[in-house]
Amino acid sequence: MKLRDPIYVTRSSLPPLEEYIGYLRQIWDSHCLTNNGPLVQRLEQELRQYLDAPQLWFVNNGTTALLLALKALNLHGEIITTPFSYVATTGVILWENLTPVFVDVRPGDLTIDPDQIEATITPRTSAILATHVYGFPCDVTAIDAIARRHGLKVIYDAAHTFGCRLDGRHLASYGDISCLSFHATKIFHTAEGGAVVINGDRELTERVRLMRAFGHHGDDHRCIGINGKNSEFHAAMGLCNLPRTAENIAAKRQQHELYHHLLGRAGLDLLFTSAADFEYNYAYCPVLLPSESRLLDTMQQLSTRGIIARRYFYPSLNRLPYLSGNTCPLAESAAARVLCLPMSQQVDDQLIDEIASIVIEASK
Repeated sequence: MKLRDPIYVTRSSLPPLEEYIGYLRQIWDSHCLTNNGPLVQRLEQELRQYLDAPQLWFVNNGTTALLLALKALNLHGEIITTPFSYVATTGVILWENLTPVFVDVRPGDLTIDPDQIEATITPRTSAILATHVYGFPCDVTAIDAIARRHGLKVIYDAAHTFGCRLDGRHLASYGDISCLSFHATKIFHTAEGGAVVINGDRELTERVRLMRAFGHHGDDHRCIGINGKNSEFHAAMGLCNLPRTAENIAAKRQQHELYHHLLGRAGLDLLFTSAADFEYNYAYCPVLLPSESRLLDTMQQLSTRGIIARRYFYPSLNRLPYLSGNTCPLAESAAARVLCLPMSQQVDDQLIDEIASIVIEASK
């Protein structure tokens, strides 16, 4: 009997090859491969329209977007941040020789707890860097109020938010800067890529534009910069994928709802958000297992059947071995117990039923 291919937690969606080849022909005809080519400019414009974000720059990945945000805002000292996120969120703070100060998360959606932020603010604090975890919205109103009271900048790691809207606004429209990832595993992707969305400050927008391209325009060198540009090939992938976003979200929603029906009926702790006026993209299906030992057993049981779930996120970032972070009990507990289940074109209803049965049995 032929063994099925491994089932991963995500699988990159790809457009019809002929459509992508059509863009490749344009690239071959123009000989323009990078350096802000016509396809990059077109994708930026279409992203601005989709996100209703007039000030947006396409970059080579989501980590570069975060680095540009920190540098362009000229931050110093301490950055208040979340321990429950991908490692890049903390990594960029350390890379810029800034100090991460961790604030624990809220139960239910695992976003940063605004009620704990104010107590951590010191004269050295310059910004709040929060993550919309799994695309669930942070309490943007409370965070904005705190930042205004204390003169802090707000950056959102919005890597998971493409297609998510709060009160009719895309989540990327909140904060001074929001940073998006267009990695191959995301709802919308450019194979590798990301974007910096600047909300309301045109001078800052120009600084980000310059910093992503070595800090100069022609022979006019204006500021320090890096090579954060992206290529025509990646823009072409984005132009193919953007019109399919609604279709991808609809498919994810169907899978997500079936998981929730099956696992919720068994009493398992499913992460979701009850935020009013929120439109979700259903990018992930995280479940909290009763203990870390149950999680590891569940992963093993799934793995024997070729199903690869993922501990996402693990570890809690305040416990990274190369820094000394304060204790964050809720984030640490969640990181030890959270498991994201497969959602992709490989996953049909029968497979979801199989996965749910394994998770339920292993978590008893």
